[in-house]
Amino acid sequence: MNKVVLIGRLTKDPELRFTPGNGTAVASFTLAVDRRFKKEGQQEADFIPIVVWGKQAESTANYMSKGKLMGVSGRIQTRSYDAKDGTKRYVTEVVADEVQFLEWGNSGNANASNSAPQFGEGNGSGPAQFPDDNITPIDDGDIPF
Repeated sequence: MNKVVLIGRLTKDPELRFTPGNGTAVASFTLAVDRRFKKEGQQEADFIPIVVWGKQAESTANYMSKGKLMGVSGRIQTRSYDAKDGTKRYVTEVVADEVQFLEWGNSGNANASNSAPQFGEGNGSGPAQFPDDNITPIDDGDIPF
């Protein structure tokens, strides 16, 4: 089984390219993923290279930028290539099957205005706010299962 799930912050803006021939979109970026335990009070992170293909690649490049929090699910893949100087290079990266934008927007600070919208949550001073007037909240007591 080869399954990876990561949550981290983009170290720089995603790089979007298109394959020669059929023009499939491919985005590459690096996620800074915090390690679970701190070493001597200092938080450490791993910097994981990610590759995402197709429409998800285009969306990632269009809506995500340096410092934004995102989730990635995919597989680890290794490959090699011959560099221009004639040496063989090896690359280990995560090929994403699914990406989630956990924080988005243009402002640089991490407050509620640029985090992913959370619909159906009230603020304690009134009913929950929904994105569409046609959606009616349902009382869980009315559901038969």
